[in-house]
Amino acid sequence: MANHKSAAKRARQTVKRRLENRYWAKTTRNAIRGLRAEKQEGEATKALPRVVSLIDKLAKRGYIHQNKASNLKSGLAVRIAGLKK
Repeated sequence: MANHKSAAKRARQTVKRRLENRYWAKTTRNAIRGLRAEKQEGEATKALPRVVSLIDKLAKRGYIHQNKASNLKSGLAVRIAGLKK
């Protein structure tokens, strides 16, 4: 238990931030998983901009590194390009 008002506030903020961080990370992971599982080229092409946007937001907020975001986006693009064949 916190001994100071400021420590109690920090504890409350930490809980709120952790929940929000977990929500966005999990949402993005599920979106990536869904895009990778997509078999139809048209549906995958429509979903790509939304997933890329989520990945960019994670990188901007510091949840993941910018290079990891780039690698994820590149891999998804390659995967969708492979569906077109």
